[in-house]
Amino acid sequence: MRVSAASIAEVYSAQGYVHLPGFFCAAQLSELQEVVARFHAAWCDTHADLLMAGAVNSAGLTGSRFLCARDRRVLFEFLAQDAVRAVLEQLFPAIPAFMNTQLFFNPRNPDQRNYWHRDVQYTGMSLEAQQQALSRLQVVHLRVALQPEPGMEFVPGTHRRWDTPDEFAVRTELQGRQRWEALPGAVQVPLREGDMLVFSANMLHRGLYGLDRLAFDMLFCDPLPELLAYVSQDCLPQASMLESLPCAQMFELAGAR
Repeated sequence: MRVSAASIAEVYSAQGYVHLPGFFCAAQLSELQEVVARFHAAWCDTHADLLMAGAVNSAGLTGSRFLCARDRRVLFEFLAQDAVRAVLEQLFPAIPAFMNTQLFFNPRNPDQRNYWHRDVQYTGMSLEAQQQALSRLQVVHLRVALQPEPGMEFVPGTHRRWDTPDEFAVRTELQGRQRWEALPGAVQVPLREGDMLVFSANMLHRGLYGLDRLAFDMLFCDPLPELLAYVSQDCLPQASMLESLPCAQMFELAGAR
């Protein structure tokens, strides 16, 4: 769905995701693509075991393990740029906290199935707490497609409601169901290079594998202690770098405990 900047909040509230085609031009992406490529190569060299086991994403790109200070600055400046902040302003009532970055790619096995999930299911919360989190805790992905790709699939509106019995059986593989099965009402959103896809981590979603899938995700959240507990301090800018970054508060909030 093509939306104007003014309607981002309205569309997101209604369906849990917003597709912003051509949000970034090639020139805006070139340096980010180079940094991501260096991170991905180093991560793959170190985590060959995870790739063989079926990994489809990595995290913590802004950390110090795989990238030099200059490359990390490129990522922080991309995260804090005006265009990104303008979108965040429509999704959060106040400045959100930076939470993490992730990179999504294809599995090594081309026959590997994708899977329906809500991010909250990986927190260790009880089912009751997960249901309550839908209305209490907000985590948002801003996905930037670095290559054309099949994109993602969503069940619209599930950022505000719990699973139907059918959805829950598929997502949790109960009653002989499989987490890769089709779900009623699901919508596919293919992505082209430079598109941005904004979506709630709480909603039912799955990535679609294929083509040269490579997507850079920026995660932001309400600055609440239970969410900030998932922030790695190594993934935050050092004080000397923070001073010259725009909207430093989103990183400062992430360091609060």
